[in-house]
Amino acid sequence: QVQLVESGGGSVQPGGSLRLSCVASGYPFSSYAMAWVRQAPGKGLEWVGSINYIGGLTTYADAVSGRFTVSRDNAKNTLFLHMNRVKPEDTAVYYCTKYSSSYYDVEYDPPKGQGTRVTVSS
Repeated sequence: QVQLVESGGGSVQPGGSLRLSCVASGYPFSSYAMAWVRQAPGKGLEWVGSINYIGGLTTYADAVSGRFTVSRDNAKNTLFLHMNRVKPEDTAVYYCTKYSSSYYDVEYDPPKGQGTRVTVSS
């Protein structure tokens, strides 16, 4: 059974940094691409960024490109989201999810974890 557990959220001031983590279990983590998505208060899910199975390829939403970085440690079954120069509009619950492919050339699976909340405020 696929399990994805996000952590690392919290409150941060605008311009600050945060690192989110997602520990995966129940499937061969290193074989599948992964994604981060977020849901701001009162809004739908928004894709943030994706990484291929081995970590050599990444892609980002325009809203976070140049500020956020997705990485992974396949030895530890862990996905990361490095958030830099955060803005109030980055406030959301962040979820990790997997693709059913080694590359992000298909739709990602619906998020199943509880997410981790990030609040950007001064």
